[in-house]
Amino acid sequence: MSGPLTFLVASPHLHGEVFGGTVILLLEHDAKGAMGLIVNAPTPQPVSELMAGAEGQDTPAWLGGPVDPTLGWCLYPDALELDGEMELVPGLNVSSSLDVLHAVMESGQRYMLVLGYAGWSAGQLTEEARAGAWVWVEQDTPELLWDIPAAGRWSEALRRLGVIPSTIMPGGAQA
Repeated sequence: MSGPLTFLVASPHLHGEVFGGTVILLLEHDAKGAMGLIVNAPTPQPVSELMAGAEGQDTPAWLGGPVDPTLGWCLYPDALELDGEMELVPGLNVSSSLDVLHAVMESGQRYMLVLGYAGWSAGQLTEEARAGAWVWVEQDTPELLWDIPAAGRWSEALRRLGVIPSTIMPGGAQA
């Protein structure tokens, strides 16, 4: 992946159990559709409760989205030079490999085990953005993910754009 990270930030007017108040790390967006991982929805279960061989891993698992919650993604800062790793930007790597996840856990570095993902069909995300459901935040570094607690990521992402949530009008851009 080249270029900055793109975070989709739910508009204050986007309500719902799954996407209201979310921040999504966009991993792919092209003519075929889009996919990303919600990065501000920790689950109450620690990784150790969800995986065999993960004893002592008390970090929470994260809900990445409603699509295929049996599929896991590992986000972590330091590459291990293993097959299946992809660097998004310096300081943020992603993998869906179980071997990489185990190696990351053994390395002792911080990580997020994200279960499931958010997906959009061709043109759907663009239409939702035009309707005002999402605000796009681009960042060259991953500190929004690593340095901001999950509960504050939504408001911090908007603050970085200079946006006060209460000032966003429903309906989006209609150019």
